[in-house]
Amino acid sequence: MLPENNRAVQKAATRARILEAAREALATAGYEEMNLRAVALTAGVSTGAVLSHFRDKQDLLHTALFEDLERTWAAARVTKRKRSLEQELAHIAGTFFDYYAKRPVLSRALLRESLFAEPPWSERFAAQVAEVHQHVAALHRAALHSKPEAAALFGAAFFSFYYFALLAWLQGGHPDPLGLFKKLLSQHLKQEK
Repeated sequence: MLPENNRAVQKAATRARILEAAREALATAGYEEMNLRAVALTAGVSTGAVLSHFRDKQDLLHTALFEDLERTWAAARVTKRKRSLEQELAHIAGTFFDYYAKRPVLSRALLRESLFAEPPWSERFAAQVAEVHQHVAALHRAALHSKPEAAALFGAAFFSFYYFALLAWLQGGHPDPLGLFKKLLSQHLKQEK
């Protein structure tokens, strides 16, 4: 028998392999065509092992996407140098757009599944969005010395520009989501002054 900490390490490694196999399947086949047997085969585990870590295909998808978004958000909020509010917000949006651009099939599944997820995932995705919203509002307050209500409203505007640009790109209506986002953001900030 393996010591307890070795079992935990092995379990975490198996989980990571399953999640990576699921990301590959989602990126190549899409959510509808992805099946747990193929994920298990790619990960080198049994279907039962997949189901011991994840309730079903949807849980596997949500876990993979949630963790990807957590890592992307961690990268997005890192500020290496002093940026203007506009530059900082473009950096945040650009980090997410870069993630989606590398995985367009996965991105479509992410948007569809995360926006219409059921509990407990709906709450987890909503908490991620709320965290970004609070961060954007805090940046607005610090840069423009705005009142909390104005900063919160600006956070909502940030998301409307972000989702509009992302959806326009994913639907093939605009080739440059970051460029579109920057134009919308710049126009809004000019009107605030």
